Amino acid sequence: MPLNPQSPRPRLPRYSISVLSALLPIALGVAILYWQAERTLEQTTAQTAQEAVRQFDLMLDNAALAAQTLLPLAGRPCDNDAQLALREQVTRRPFVRATILSWQKNIYCSSLFGGTYQSPVNPDDYVDGRLWLMKGNPVTPDTALLVYRLVDGDRGALASIDGYHLTNALHLISRYANLVLQIGPNWLDADGKVRDTAVPRFEVAHHHLTSQRYDYSVDAGMPAGEVWRFMQSRYPAVFSLLVFFGVLAGVLAHWLQKRVSSPSHELQRALAADEFIPYFQPVVRGDTRAWAGCEVLMRWQHPKEGLVRPDLFIPLAEDCGLIVPMTRALLRHTAAQLAPYANRFTPGFHIGVNITAHHCQDLALVADCREFLAAFPAGRVILVLELTERKLIEPTAITRSLFDALHELGVMIAIDDFGTGHSSLAYLRNFNVDYLKIDQSFVAMIGADALSGHILDSIIELSGKLDLGIVAEGVETPQQCEYLAERGVDFLQGYLFGKPLPGDNFIKTLLSH
Repeated sequence: MPLNPQSPRPRLPRYSISVLSALLPIALGVAILYWQAERTLEQTTAQTAQEAVRQFDLMLDNAALAAQTLLPLAGRPCDNDAQLALREQVTRRPFVRATILSWQKNIYCSSLFGGTYQSPVNPDDYVDGRLWLMKGNPVTPDTALLVYRLVDGDRGALASIDGYHLTNALHLISRYANLVLQIGPNWLDADGKVRDTAVPRFEVAHHHLTSQRYDYSVDAGMPAGEVWRFMQSRYPAVFSLLVFFGVLAGVLAHWLQKRVSSPSHELQRALAADEFIPYFQPVVRGDTRAWAGCEVLMRWQHPKEGLVRPDLFIPLAEDCGLIVPMTRALLRHTAAQLAPYANRFTPGFHIGVNITAHHCQDLALVADCREFLAAFPAGRVILVLELTERKLIEPTAITRSLFDALHELGVMIAIDDFGTGHSSLAYLRNFNVDYLKIDQSFVAMIGADALSGHILDSIIELSGKLDLGIVAEGVETPQQCEYLAERGVDFLQGYLFGKPLPGDNFIKTLLSH
């Protein structure tokens, strides 16, 4: 906001503060990005581990089904029928590479060699007697093999899963995370080699997950430095923006230090000098697009700085307690500019003015509204007070008396930016309001964001159920206009119909309509 000039600070403190102001947003931004990247990687590894367990459970389910089917054949001769049954399970069951029958801890019949290959079975090799992650077998000595063993007394049936399927799953499930499959003392990673050393501990986003159905576990994670690599690959544009805003903050801090802020004094001076003027933005009917009224927006016409945006001084005016006299002056300016042309208005022409919690602390607003309406012919205009939520309006006895008195005057109440504040629904419950104003952030997402569309439709539906009028702000495209009109929105406001204009320009445009 405009500030009174003052001699600048000494050079060293000024430059130090400027540098700190530049570095602070960059440091905070990098810290937030790092935290976000860590969370993303942790979620990725958790999902990767869950998917790996799902895949390995599926493989072992097929091996278990094969073993269960073949177990009744264990102990019978390894004839053609037995061999055919073994090979049939290999053919029918995905991931199963070979099936084997054993009797009294000795292999005597397999789908690969029939009855010509015999070997003893050592139950201690198997975790809980069931699972064994082998480094290889005589057929493929350098290829990992996962064996599932099912035993009933002296009978046993075994089904093996080729290491190709295991390493494929470890390699393909995630493009970011590293995976390790551990069964007993042995473990396997994406290189396909079975090792019996300590399982590696990942430095970033380590996630350990044990299967609930079989005796194995999965470890997922990433090497050290992966967070920074991830940030560099995913957020290059954000880094550029951080540097840009950091430099901008530094330049702004350097400029502001050459000026002194005495905001309340400056606002009081501007109020006394009558520098706060109304701008008018048209509001049209949703069905006919005819002009139905306008919203009065406060602007500061500063003698040196020019036109000052309201977001630069309205919050400060509220904190200083000057917003009430500023609004009173705005109402008088508005009446002085519009009243001479009131007979040209459509009857019931709406004029919207923002009010805050400061206006609701006593009944002075009633007198201000009465004076405003008295400047116009009876019934020619309708004054709409729009409740803003920068500060909460408490539902006190004075507030209720104020709203009752305003309604008796014919003044209508609207909730501004409905759906974005912390108390919009509380206002509906506690105050007798007439209109809801949909925030422009929801209107802007029409056709682009499904969630915002659902919220928007819900607000429109709510207004219908409560028999409230509804105004949509920020309408900028014909698509948004048609969308809102089709859903029965009463009034539309936005750049599609007109930007905020000073009084003379607005009146000329209004009369041409």
